Amino acid sequence: METRKRILSLDIFRGLTVILMILVNNPGSWSFIYPPLKHAAWHGCTPTDLVFPFFLFIVGVSISFSMFNAKEDKLKRPKLLRKAIWRGSKLIGIGLFISLFPFFDFSTMRIPGVLQRIGLVFIFATSIFLYFDIKKIIGIISILLISYWGIMTLIPIPGIGEANLDDPNKVLSAYLDFKLMGGHLWSGTKTWDPEGLLSTLPAIATALLGIIAGILIKTKREDQIVKLLLFIGAGLLILGYFWGIVFPINKSLWTSTYVVYTAGWAYLTLGICYYIFDVKQYYPKVSIVPRAFGLNPMIAYVVAELFAKLLYLIQIEGVSVKEHLYQLIMNVGWSNEMGSLVFALSYCSLIFVFVHILYKKNIVVKV
Repeated sequence: METRKRILSLDIFRGLTVILMILVNNPGSWSFIYPPLKHAAWHGCTPTDLVFPFFLFIVGVSISFSMFNAKEDKLKRPKLLRKAIWRGSKLIGIGLFISLFPFFDFSTMRIPGVLQRIGLVFIFATSIFLYFDIKKIIGIISILLISYWGIMTLIPIPGIGEANLDDPNKVLSAYLDFKLMGGHLWSGTKTWDPEGLLSTLPAIATALLGIIAGILIKTKREDQIVKLLLFIGAGLLILGYFWGIVFPINKSLWTSTYVVYTAGWAYLTLGICYYIFDVKQYYPKVSIVPRAFGLNPMIAYVVAELFAKLLYLIQIEGVSVKEHLYQLIMNVGWSNEMGSLVFALSYCSLIFVFVHILYKKNIVVKV
């Protein structure tokens, strides 16, 4: 099939995901957040819980787009795989740098993280895409999700006994994270990590589901693509919801049901974006915002994370710059939640100025 033009809907989808990621990561106050902008306390799924799986799903779509033709040449596969390993390693390195910045205290650094997971998933998902066809990829997804279900519910935990998915400290993933990386886990707890090692297995399935979507877009007729994306999305939502009755939907554990359920929303969102921006070719002026973020998602995320740390750590008269700015916003008279949201929106706007400059100058920063 002839190569299609750049898929604008993917840039828009990616940009919207990055914007939401920055928005939920930078409230004015963590004590005052509107419920949809919070992660689920444990089981369940809020709009905020869709952000990270959406990004991994998009990583999968991008893998299939960028390597679709090249993978057919078996001689090119080892070179493509080496490039993927190098790129994934750089993502892991950047993630560790963010964790260490600015004090570089290796004794307390968090080893897992968002970019670390993206890097690992990118390497494994690319490897699977290069060496397996779509039917085998679907089989691998099924094996990963069903196996993880069994691992998390059937294997007893040393020193604890039967797994209890309602307790974050009584699951196998937490046990392994603590044994392998104790003292270097998420700051909210030192006994488990939402981006830990074992839960990276189903996260790979999230990217593989994105790869499937990318293959469909590359191989199906335009009049079929939207229907397929919406149909698959609805099916995955239903499957994830009912499977969640016996295996709860949980982001921190990245349960198999969480993979299926969030992938359902990702398929639906991509299908709607594809219809609006690629089929109908409707480009409202406001689309420049997600397009600018979507072309430079990684640098936008990294700059947002590093600058947020500086705003928190730099103090004036014993009070952080972030708190000074937040109080300045609150002086307008908004409610606590609204003031916190306005701060987050203002922060996103600041990052937009940066990515918009890159966009205008046709600069794309690649890892």
